[in-house]
Amino acid sequence: MSTMNISLPDALKAFVDDQVSRRAYGTSSEYVRELIRKDQERQQLRSLLLAGAVSPPAGTAAAAQFATWRARATDRRGQ
Repeated sequence: MSTMNISLPDALKAFVDDQVSRRAYGTSSEYVRELIRKDQERQQLRSLLLAGAVSPPAGTAAAAQFATWRARATDRRGQ
């Protein structure tokens, strides 16, 4: 694992420290790693959405398919 040092203004350092204690992170590094992972996921999702937006339609979904998806979503909410 590599080490990275960052400088923060006092207000941001206090915010990070508060998040670490309130949200039960062991260290500020754990908190920052989670923020970076979430940003990676957000960028991956954005790329997929943009790719989908420019791709040609694959066809139309039948009403039965929507009913299947709706049932799956309802089942997951109940769990």
